[in-house]
Amino acid sequence: MDEVFKALADPTRRSLLDRLREQNGQTLRELCERLDMARQSATQHLDVLAQANLVTVVRRGRERLHYLNPVPIHEIEERWISGFDKARMRLISEIKIQAEEYAMTEETVPGYVYVTYIRASAEQVWQALTDADVTTRYWGHANVSDWQPGSTWEHRRVDGSGQLDAIGKVVDTEPPTRLVITFEDSLDESRDPSVVTFLVEPHQDIVRLTVTHENLPNREMLNGISSGWPAVLANLKSLLETGDVLPQAPWDMAPAHV
Repeated sequence: MDEVFKALADPTRRSLLDRLREQNGQTLRELCERLDMARQSATQHLDVLAQANLVTVVRRGRERLHYLNPVPIHEIEERWISGFDKARMRLISEIKIQAEEYAMTEETVPGYVYVTYIRASAEQVWQALTDADVTTRYWGHANVSDWQPGSTWEHRRVDGSGQLDAIGKVVDTEPPTRLVITFEDSLDESRDPSVVTFLVEPHQDIVRLTVTHENLPNREMLNGISSGWPAVLANLKSLLETGDVLPQAPWDMAPAHV
């Protein structure tokens, strides 16, 4: 956590995080233009933020896209705020979000990126993402598919109703390191589906799992997945590392709720 506080202590690095909060997934050139900063200087600051896990870099062809990673800040909030005055802080945050949404009549909704580190093999993480019985344990839904490109996948309730809360297509698979799927509300097919990419990067006995959720239709969905994905992935991490899920009830990640 020392690296996080060191990174946040610099006003230029806080400005970079602010720019990414406003528009996630920017290139180095875009960040430099908005901050009137030399590329070398911006690169040095972004390296510090990446080392503190506050920024995640995703390669797209020759470009490097930078995403704000909320995990370290969430850990700070859990350690120093949640035990004291979380209810009031949440209310203030909700009022702020509503005011910002009211002020923005038109905006480009940024993509969402979440990174977590799991003490497991890439094959174990891949199975956790694609095995219906395993997803039932940590997600509260069975993700059902043969996981071949072009196939459908279904996000089924496990309460006996068989209801589908989400559906989609498998866009690309590279077991056990990459899975790309579309994600759409089974009850609302009028809007274009969002796209979720799971990237599994093994290193010795640790796996870095990066989830990128793009093509979001509105800020309401962005706000929903910003709380939904961390909860689902925390449960996945706990299951793989301890053999059991967290004590809370499974979280619902159906698009209607995120």
